[in-house]
Amino acid sequence: MSNFRNEDAERLAGAFKALSNPHRLSIFMRLASCCAPGEACNTDADMRECVGAVGKNLSLSPSTISHHIKELHRAGLIRLKRRGQTVECWVDPETLDSLSAFFKPPIHA
Repeated sequence: MSNFRNEDAERLAGAFKALSNPHRLSIFMRLASCCAPGEACNTDADMRECVGAVGKNLSLSPSTISHHIKELHRAGLIRLKRRGQTVECWVDPETLDSLSAFFKPPIHA
């Protein structure tokens, strides 16, 4: 973790705190796996999902799903965009890169 500055540590701690809830982790994983395994996501539309569909199969009320979406957004893990009466949410690829970089061992020259 020596490659990370203090502000990176604070940001990552907030992200991991948000992901420590099993429902939020499920929502994040659903959004992070934008396509079927082995397929590439070529457009932003492939990576976005309507907030109403995100909580499908979680057996949670819409207000609870909305709360979890808000917490993931607050932690900087997902992005939101309103389109008419619907709200789309997605994981920014840079967020996935940042989390992935945290778990990679440092390269010693």
